[in-house]
Amino acid sequence: MRPFTYLRAKSPAEAAALAAQVDGSRFIAGGTNLLDLMKLDIETPTHLIDVNGLALDRIEATAEGGLRIGALVRNTDLAADSRIRQDYGLLSRALLAGASGQLRNMATTAGNLLQRTRCPYFYDTHQACNKRQPGSGCAAIGGFSRPLGVIGVSDACIATHPSDMAVAMRALDAQVETVRPDGSTRVIPIADFHRLPGNTPNIETALAAHELITAVTLPAPLGGTHIYQKVRDRASYAFALVSVAVVIQPDGSGRVALGGVAHKPWRVEAAEASMNHGAAAVSAKLLAGATPTHDNAFKLTLVERTLASVMTQARAQA
Repeated sequence: MRPFTYLRAKSPAEAAALAAQVDGSRFIAGGTNLLDLMKLDIETPTHLIDVNGLALDRIEATAEGGLRIGALVRNTDLAADSRIRQDYGLLSRALLAGASGQLRNMATTAGNLLQRTRCPYFYDTHQACNKRQPGSGCAAIGGFSRPLGVIGVSDACIATHPSDMAVAMRALDAQVETVRPDGSTRVIPIADFHRLPGNTPNIETALAAHELITAVTLPAPLGGTHIYQKVRDRASYAFALVSVAVVIQPDGSGRVALGGVAHKPWRVEAAEASMNHGAAAVSAKLLAGATPTHDNAFKLTLVERTLASVMTQARAQA
């Protein structure tokens, strides 16, 4: 691990301003991803700004009937909150499907959204990776690609986003609140927060330089039946080959978002108009334009079959 300086911020605006003053600054909270990447010499910040003391660890009701989740709310606490379990069961289930209990105790809401890909070529510094070193190439293309993306990929990157929580947030139409170094704030719809790789896979989100996430807000509850199904190589502590987040209403309409298939949580609202026509119709629209590799073409069938199972469960529960 390389040497770095360290400072505790006193407010969100101060944290963002301090980050802008020192090249190579990064924010740190739970550190469940960043510290690993620093040890592997993938992330090399020169200055860490500790945001743990910023009182962003509360879950509060909003005037619109939803919830505002502080950026520092730990995944364990968010999954266990009675309001989340009752009104946003999809989110609670997704959180509990992610990582281990020990990691969930440390991981934060903002950090979960910002975690970086688990592509094996990203983690191997001897391999070419445009996400880690822009312009170096993508060793995953033509390499081992079984766990990687099948849609929204590019000639520069076929990595997937690893977050379970983000998939549920996408289905629930969450919004991300931020503060910039000049003290101004903004709200980013979750649909626009994560980026597709294009020619710049190293730019993973819509955040500007030194912009700090302060909260994630959920709209008023959707109702309906919520199910999150994660398919992985082993039953615990593994990232998704495919995950399916579904909300189904009594009339058969609903929402669906996918994980494990793209560079960002994958949702195609137009596909949801086919919810009453079955999983095959929905999957066809969700995955239209998919370009899988020989190794991961099975994901297309896996999405359809998992979605069919989830829709059957949801309608039985409803």
